[in-house]
Amino acid sequence: MNGIKILWVDDEIELLKPHILFLEKKGYEVTACQSGTEAIEEVENENFDIVFLDENMPGLTGLETLSEIKKIRSTLPVVMITKSEEESIMEEAIGSKISDYLIKPVNPHQLLLSLKKNLDHSRLISEKTTSDYQQEFRRIAMDMAMVNSFEGWTDIYKRLVYWELELEDTSEMGMTEILESQKMEANTEFGKFIEKNYQSWFEANTEAPTMSHTLFRNKIVPQLKKEKPTLLIVIDNLRYDQWKALEPILNNYYKKESEEMFYSILPTATQYSRNAIFSGLMPADMERLHPDLWLNDTDEGGKNMNEDKFLTAQMKRLGLDLKTQYHKISSLKSGRKLADNFKSQKNNDLTVLVYNFVDMLSHSKTEMEVIKELASNDKSYRSLTTSWFKNSPLIKIIQEAQSLGFQLIVTTDHGTINVNNPSKVIGDRNTSLNLRYKTGRSLTYEEKDVVAAKNPKDFHLPSISMSSSFIFAKTDLFFAYPNNYNHYVSYYRNTFQHGGVSLEEMIIPFVVLQPR
Repeated sequence: MNGIKILWVDDEIELLKPHILFLEKKGYEVTACQSGTEAIEEVENENFDIVFLDENMPGLTGLETLSEIKKIRSTLPVVMITKSEEESIMEEAIGSKISDYLIKPVNPHQLLLSLKKNLDHSRLISEKTTSDYQQEFRRIAMDMAMVNSFEGWTDIYKRLVYWELELEDTSEMGMTEILESQKMEANTEFGKFIEKNYQSWFEANTEAPTMSHTLFRNKIVPQLKKEKPTLLIVIDNLRYDQWKALEPILNNYYKKESEEMFYSILPTATQYSRNAIFSGLMPADMERLHPDLWLNDTDEGGKNMNEDKFLTAQMKRLGLDLKTQYHKISSLKSGRKLADNFKSQKNNDLTVLVYNFVDMLSHSKTEMEVIKELASNDKSYRSLTTSWFKNSPLIKIIQEAQSLGFQLIVTTDHGTINVNNPSKVIGDRNTSLNLRYKTGRSLTYEEKDVVAAKNPKDFHLPSISMSSSFIFAKTDLFFAYPNNYNHYVSYYRNTFQHGGVSLEEMIIPFVVLQPR
């Protein structure tokens, strides 16, 4: 508080002497002046922390003075004080980016509250957030020791993300490190839970979460209505924390009706999880029922080239007679083209849009040093995703959908995790290349580091050969081969990868929104 300088501008400043004395006793330094012209001179010559500005003054009005002050110091907080309760004056003042609006007569405690709100805001929020998380830390730790259901793990993950976002802008780095440690512990326990329970989710009469292959039937179909068109956006590789960062931007155009979480199948990789969403089948069933559409890891060609055909087959199987169009956007040019022509979708019952940017960002982080700098941790990864979203054709597509009355569904195929610790694996030359899962014959690995599907059929996955198996990395591990080990490890450490078992990769958002 010491050293905080207030400029108070009022043509009846003498009447405010008691208020000024009150603030000075609290340690504030107050400079008083009686006109807008004087105030502008003071702001030019002195570096104030905040301005109290009377709205109704002879000569330059408060609003005119406000405009001039903002030209000189655009970030200087200005609190407008007025006798008028006219809505137009209030709206103009707010539009001119005032920091607060007080109606005369003001009392000293109102002034004090406004000062704390504007000058101590960050510190007070930081202290309260830190204190609240310290209490919640203990509750989460206790719940984590007892959780034994997929709903319980969803709840814990959502709470961890909530506190991660709350602590994001505080100055308490120590608390952020404690949260990171708690997330790591949660992922360790979650890996054990998946190892024990995942296989049983495919058994009859066993309670299971909605998963990639049941998402369309269980969650999307009930939302589809002939009288209201639906835009389904699948943003590849979108984690729950990234969704929460994008949500306030979407809120300008859409109201959230529901937000649920579902589980990505294993591997948490696009060719498996996204094909499962569109086909409504597990990978082993895709290979069996659609051998012309499914490609295994070792097969040549793009593994997600047939999503539209998988979707058509699933809708036919479910008896859905809906006019549907499918679009995949993997470049700025194709995104702009759809945004410019989105009105052509207005007669569809269902428009499906797969948007690949976040996945490209994840892979670019591995390949490009500049992206490594821009997305060095989860916070900056969220920030980069938000920056892209604000300026992407996707936001224009969403605006167009809103204007046409489309219901909006936002979801993803899997999440991603920042990997930091290598785990040695040995396989033959036909072993798949993904860093978070491997499939092949005669795999040698650290058993404690993986969830293993020694018989792929148990996980409803295809067998590439008679003796092939799958392994999925736990926590923040990534697989590294012994040859050229150090180079490999330094190249891939602190990159975002997917395919394995973690809260971030497996527990992902499904959100239904209605146009504003």
